[in-house]
Amino acid sequence: MQSSLKITLIQSPLAWENKTANLEMFGEKISALKEATDLIVLPEMFSTGFTMNASALAEPVHGESVEWMRHTAAKKKCVVTGSLIISENGNFYNRLIWMKPDGNFYHYDKRHLFRLAHEEKTFTSGESKLIVELNGWKIFPLVCFDLRFPVWSRRTKDSGYDVLLYVANWPERRVTAWNQLLIARAIENQCYAVGVNRVGNDGNSIYHSGESAVINYKGENICGINPHEEIIETVELHKEELQEFRSSLPFLEDADSFTIKI
Repeated sequence: MQSSLKITLIQSPLAWENKTANLEMFGEKISALKEATDLIVLPEMFSTGFTMNASALAEPVHGESVEWMRHTAAKKKCVVTGSLIISENGNFYNRLIWMKPDGNFYHYDKRHLFRLAHEEKTFTSGESKLIVELNGWKIFPLVCFDLRFPVWSRRTKDSGYDVLLYVANWPERRVTAWNQLLIARAIENQCYAVGVNRVGNDGNSIYHSGESAVINYKGENICGINPHEEIIETVELHKEELQEFRSSLPFLEDADSFTIKI
């Protein structure tokens, strides 16, 4: 079992509703990566920005953006993940794709849709969690607004994981909540919490300050990304340190048991 995990966070502006420009931009950034990594993380709706114009921008699950992810994962020999607008069976989904280097992939449909942007009027909510394994690590990927709902992300005996991963378009005007909730999720679940957020203005003139982070199980940010920066950083996580911390402070042994009704 590999004891470390390298995660590459890409904090970037997004071209509004311009798939071609975004795929080209991310392709250039990823091609320029020199060091090996296990996982590349892109923001929420990385190919379009956070738009409700799904009828014009949605792609089938094997469309251009997913194929771009497949090609990129194979080229860099690592997993590539991020969410995009997918059309399937007459519904639109804000769907996170977990693309493996062998071309196979898993997906997670955003569970909690952002009512302030009327996301629930355009998209269909997901009903299932996704916990994936990478190099002996269990990773639970989620999307933006999911961060505000601790029950959905709670680590239990039946759904254990080591890393909570959030891809986001989280605006600067509520970024204090982003920062504090990432810390809370890491502490309460005794896990690493990774958040990748975009920077810059979107097509609705909403500014995003980024503040992507990697929070360890103690609630400490171990990532050096600064707000407002267009930047890429790779952070290495260590499994032994996490396991030792959980063993020395077995708080979740006293956690309440519960069942979520979908």
